Amino acid sequence: MRALPTNTEAVVFDCDGLLVDTEACWTVAETAVFAAHGHSFGHEQKALVIGRTVEAAAEAMAEYFGRPGAGTELAAELLDRVRKELARGAAALPGAAELVRACRAAVPVAVASNSPRELLDAALESAGLAEYFTHTFAADEVRSPKPAPDPYLTACEALGAAPGRSVAFEDSATGISSARAAGLYVAVVPSLPGADLDHDWLGAGLDDAELLDWAGRLGYDSVV
Repeated sequence: MRALPTNTEAVVFDCDGLLVDTEACWTVAETAVFAAHGHSFGHEQKALVIGRTVEAAAEAMAEYFGRPGAGTELAAELLDRVRKELARGAAALPGAAELVRACRAAVPVAVASNSPRELLDAALESAGLAEYFTHTFAADEVRSPKPAPDPYLTACEALGAAPGRSVAFEDSATGISSARAAGLYVAVVPSLPGADLDHDWLGAGLDDAELLDWAGRLGYDSVV
């Protein structure tokens, strides 16, 4: 296990379930889709879809439902339900605003999300975090979304940072795979309790005092 470098050139955050408490919105929508097709929704089913794009989640649902070829239909259904849930509002997760502010005071920051632009903007605006980011990248704006490395490579390029000297914050295996493939260090706050996830730093929340201490020392040639 590596540590998080404080000589970091950039910090790139996932959004859903990491910065913003949107996983509750997604879970409500996913539960409704599963129920509409005669299936229950629990931890096992959540693990099938968490961190994926709407399209990839819908394809996983189609396979689970035994309905090959229904991915497009299910994606539209899921997107509509998530859109309605997000319209009710979503809050920033504990410590998110404080950590983002601390990081951006020292280095460039960005968001790399597997949500489409519409949902990414809605989540950041609802949580009051949009103002902190001049660079955000949605799944429908990169060649290949997570778990491909493109979202993180695109973000690092836009920020003028080397991936190997940048840190990604993630909550799911899909996002971690993307960040690893791009060559970033990875800090992880799992959305699903008990998940065994690859990481350089692992914690229960962005409000962990160790993270704020690290962010306050960004720009120094050391690790935490």
